[in-house]
Amino acid sequence: MHLLTFTDYTMRTLIYLGLQQGQLVTISSIAKTYGISESHVMKVVYQLGQGGYVETVRGKGGGLRLARDAASINLGDLVRQTEGNVSLLECLDGQSTCCIQQACRLQAILRETQSAMYAVLGKYTLADLLQQNEPLALIFMHSKTAQASVKE
Repeated sequence: MHLLTFTDYTMRTLIYLGLQQGQLVTISSIAKTYGISESHVMKVVYQLGQGGYVETVRGKGGGLRLARDAASINLGDLVRQTEGNVSLLECLDGQSTCCIQQACRLQAILRETQSAMYAVLGKYTLADLLQQNEPLALIFMHSKTAQASVKE
C-alpha cells in the first residue's frame, strides 16, 4: 500500500501545527522545515481549512494553527478524506476489464486489507502522534536555528 504524497504532507503539516501549541505559523515555515514547496503546502492548508482542521489568520502577524483539539482529529478519517476513493487495484472499484474479475479471490483479500488499514488508523488521533514529542520538537528547533543562520 502506498499513501499519496498529499496525505503525507497533510499529516506532516498537522504534526507541525500540533507541536506549535496554538501559535500562528506560516506556510513558509512549514515548507522550509520539511523541505517541500510552498505551493504544495498551500494546497494542503487549503484542504485542511475546508475540512475544518486549521484556521487561518490574515494580515501582518497572521498565519495558521489547528482549528480543533488534536485529540479530535482522527487519523483514519483524515486519510480517507485525503485519499478519496482510491482502491488498491482498479478491480476493487468496479472499473476493471480484467477477465478473471468475477472469479478472483484477490479482490476480497485486498478489500479486507484496506479496511484493516483504515481500522488501525481509526484507533489513533493527532494527539497520539504528538505524545512524547521531545525528539520532534528538537528536530523542528534545529531546523529553525539552521534557517535563521542561513538568513544572517
